[in-house]
Amino acid sequence: MKAMTPQISVVLPVFNEAENLPSLLEEITGTLRGLERSFEILAVDDASTDRSVQVLEALRREHPELRLLRHRRNCGQSAAYASGFAHARGEVVVTLDADGQNDPHDLPALLAALRPGVDCVTGIRTRRQDTWVKRLSSRIANAYRNWVTGDRVTDAGCTFRVVRRAALREVPVFNGMHRFLPTLLRWQGFTVVELPVNHRPRTRGVSKYGVGNRLWRGLRDCLAMRWYAARALPADRLLPETDPDPPSPA
Repeated sequence: MKAMTPQISVVLPVFNEAENLPSLLEEITGTLRGLERSFEILAVDDASTDRSVQVLEALRREHPELRLLRHRRNCGQSAAYASGFAHARGEVVVTLDADGQNDPHDLPALLAALRPGVDCVTGIRTRRQDTWVKRLSSRIANAYRNWVTGDRVTDAGCTFRVVRRAALREVPVFNGMHRFLPTLLRWQGFTVVELPVNHRPRTRGVSKYGVGNRLWRGLRDCLAMRWYAARALPADRLLPETDPDPPSPA
C-alpha cells in the first residue's frame, strides 16, 4: 500500500543535540497528533560528532513519522534547512531549531495564522531566554539587516516558521539563507506575517552560534542580499497573465 503523503513536513536541523532530541520529538509529535493532521519530521543531521545519529535512529522506532537525512560533512544550518526543503513532501513546511528553545506548543497558532493569502508565518521570540550579549547582537543585526534590505523583520534570527512548500521553490540556497528567508520570500512576491512565540532557556547542551560566527558574517551577508535584490527576478513577475499562444480548437 502506498504511504499517504503528509500534510505537514517539519524540518529539524541537528548538530550535536543528542540530549535534547528525545524530549523535543515527544513534544512535536504530541502536538501535531493532537491537531489530527498527517505529518513527517525530517531530522537533518549536519555531521554531528556526538550521539545524535544514534539517538535519532532509536527514536525512529518510537516515532514512525521521523525521517533521517545525513550530511557527510558539516555544511551549516542553512544547508540543513535546504536539504530538508528538498525532501519535504507536505504542502506546509515547519522549521525550528533542535536545541529545545522553540516551543512546539506554539505550532497550532502558527499553523492557524497560515490562512489563505499568507505564504509564511515567522516567529517573534518574546521574553528571550538568552544572554545579554546574544540579545544585543541580535538587536544590532536586525536593525542593520532591515536598513540594508529595506525590509521589516522583527526577529530575523527566529527560525520557528511555517511556510508553504510551493513558495520555497524560488528561494536561492546559500550560507546564511535561513536568516533572510522572510525577506527572500517577500522579494519573490509572497506574503509573510509575524507572530509572537514562546522562547525557552537552553537546558541541555551548548549553543553552536555566537557573536564571532553569527553577527559579523550576518552583517556582511546583508550586502550580498542588497546585490541579490537588485538582480533577482521575482517569481510572480515571470508568469504571463494570459497564454500568449493558446492551442487552436480541435
